[in-house]
Amino acid sequence: MNEVRTLFENFWICKDREKETYYKVKRDIPNFQRFVREQLGWKLIHTENLLKLEKRPAHAEPFMGIQEFTDIRDYCILCVVLMYLEDKEEQEQFLLSELIDYVETQLKSYMTIDWTSFTQRKSLVRVLQYMEKLQMLRVYEGSSEAFGMEAGQEVLYENTGYSKYFATSFPTDISRYESWEDFEKTDFEEFQQDRGTMRINRVYRQLAVCPSFYWEGNDDADALYLKNQRQWVARYLNENLGGNLDIYRNTAFLTLDADDCYGTVHPRDAMLPEAVLLVCAKIQEKLAEGKLKKQENECIYLTKKEFADLVSECRTAWKSAWSKEFREMDEEKLLGTIIGYMKNWLMIRCDDERITVLPSAGRAAGYYPDDFKGGTEE
Repeated sequence: MNEVRTLFENFWICKDREKETYYKVKRDIPNFQRFVREQLGWKLIHTENLLKLEKRPAHAEPFMGIQEFTDIRDYCILCVVLMYLEDKEEQEQFLLSELIDYVETQLKSYMTIDWTSFTQRKSLVRVLQYMEKLQMLRVYEGSSEAFGMEAGQEVLYENTGYSKYFATSFPTDISRYESWEDFEKTDFEEFQQDRGTMRINRVYRQLAVCPSFYWEGNDDADALYLKNQRQWVARYLNENLGGNLDIYRNTAFLTLDADDCYGTVHPRDAMLPEAVLLVCAKIQEKLAEGKLKKQENECIYLTKKEFADLVSECRTAWKSAWSKEFREMDEEKLLGTIIGYMKNWLMIRCDDERITVLPSAGRAAGYYPDDFKGGTEE
């Protein structure tokens, strides 16, 4: 299998930490470079010390954020720390106290910065630990975690120089952008002379990095391209990433073989995916019984309460088979956990009090054995 999958699984590959992987991927670049450049329209950064595939998606999705971050402030602090490192030489050392002064100066016009607040200190710690994880920073003396426990703790860092490759470069000025939608327009809508190429890139990106590719109507330009070129799309995806292209009325998937998977997969052997499989099975069951109705766009619309009742029904029926955590989890947290997972896997969309069940929720279902006594403690 081509080593492009290694680039998909990693934000980047640093030679000083993963020397063998670095050279293994580097040697294989000629085999997948054309696919990356022409089908995906992505940039491959290749330096003496680093390999990075800039995986810009076709559309922003809920699961695409930095998983370690929990607040918008985290992203703001990250941007400022990247600015700070721009002025630092590779292997140059600096103190945490110098960094936090810079962060406070740059952000005070946009938000309140108070390092006596545990919440704000933890926000900075999350950013620093994320940057350490990606090797943009090295701790020379001290610990980032210590600052989270008590303000005034000092840490000595070293700039590795990798931070200058973190941010994606854009062909236009983004200083006046106000939302993620502006970035999508930059990537695709503004370049009318290259609409054909942009359409190709959108289709391949969606299939390559998202759980599913969904479209509303039969006149969708990207869907028409996919259907007309399905043979070539399937071939290029299989040769470079593996798996099979499955196309339905309003949805398409790149489905990987069970013995040839990479990245995070669904379903997998864990309680949350298992619970979601049961929820999907219950939705399919109610649809077959006529208790739910599929719309013209292949979606099912539920109120949040209806979806909550459905989740509760699944836990009541199979409670004894669930882990202690999920058996005892309060209703609101359980509902939020399942909704979050299904949103990330593009099985549902949430809009205020309405939940839209997408066609991908009908792709898989989970059942316990017929002889299992659901709902008992035996």
